[in-house]
Amino acid sequence: MVKACQELDPKAQTIFYDRYKSELIGICMRYTKTKAEAEDIFQESFIKVFNHLSELKNIAALDSWIKSIVIRTAINYYHRTTKSELRHRSVESDRLDFDSDDYDRIIDYMNINDLRQVIGTLPDGYRMIINLHLIDGFSHVEIAEMLSISASTSRSQFLRGRNLLIKKLEEYGIKKYETP
Repeated sequence: MVKACQELDPKAQTIFYDRYKSELIGICMRYTKTKAEAEDIFQESFIKVFNHLSELKNIAALDSWIKSIVIRTAINYYHRTTKSELRHRSVESDRLDFDSDDYDRIIDYMNINDLRQVIGTLPDGYRMIINLHLIDGFSHVEIAEMLSISASTSRSQFLRGRNLLIKKLEEYGIKKYETP
């Protein structure tokens, strides 16, 4: 199928597109506030995928290659449209400190869809870093490079975002004593 897409076969491209659509829209939704934004990012990502598919040498790496294109496209969208939120946001408004490591365990035992829904309510900058680090597994150094910030800024934004996430989880009635 990949070879057929590289040869610009429209039927193969349609099958390829349909195969990845729901998974990649889900990734896009993690980085946006609306479904329309997610769909825009998805469309832009797939244009990039089709334009650069001929450059893919290792077909076994296809899934991770496409996922990285989608994530980077979402980050570029963030840079173009919403990054100013971090510059205009008061650091003091998000000052939340939690002493217990039990709160980290809350996240480990939650249903991933419920967790993603709550993460989706976070401010854009926090949501971006939480998704990149907690969900997609990027290091703070990698995040810093992608977002053009320092690694220490990534870490501090992650901690603030995590603390705000914990506060929101508590608002939803999830407490530390509910973990096994």
